[in-house]
Order: sequence, then structure tokens, then C-alpha cells
Amino acid sequence: MSQQHDFFLARAAEARREADAATLPNVKDRCLRAVAAWESMAARVERTEKQRARVEAARLARAEEAASAPMT
Repeated sequence: MSQQHDFFLARAAEARREADAATLPNVKDRCLRAVAAWESMAARVERTEKQRARVEAARLARAEEAASAPMT
């Protein structure tokens, strides 16, 4: 995955550690909301990268097909 994806997952892990260490319920809740947000961003980046790869593969397949098609 990308550096951005890894960054988001690292921030989620950090927020999870903070939530585990928190003694105040509101702080724990805030950290857990941060975990959810970071993980959501990581998932969005992953979906986007997969979609871009599919689009690029389809584009390359069309280009190869066009290049190998007989000239009329």
C-alpha cells in the first residue's frame, strides 16, 4: 500500500494505544473515535488505490488490444 495508507494505520495504532492508556472515559471515547476516523481514511485510500489499479489495467488491456488489432 501507499505511504499515506501506512501513515493512517500508524496514527490509528497510536490512537488505540492512547485509548488503552486513558483513564478518563471521555478521553478514551475521543481516542476511539480517532481510531475509527484514521481506519476509515486508510480504507478509503485502499479502495481508491485498488480502483485506480483496475482502471489502469483496463486502459492497458484496451491499448494492447488496439495495438494488436489488424489494420484494415
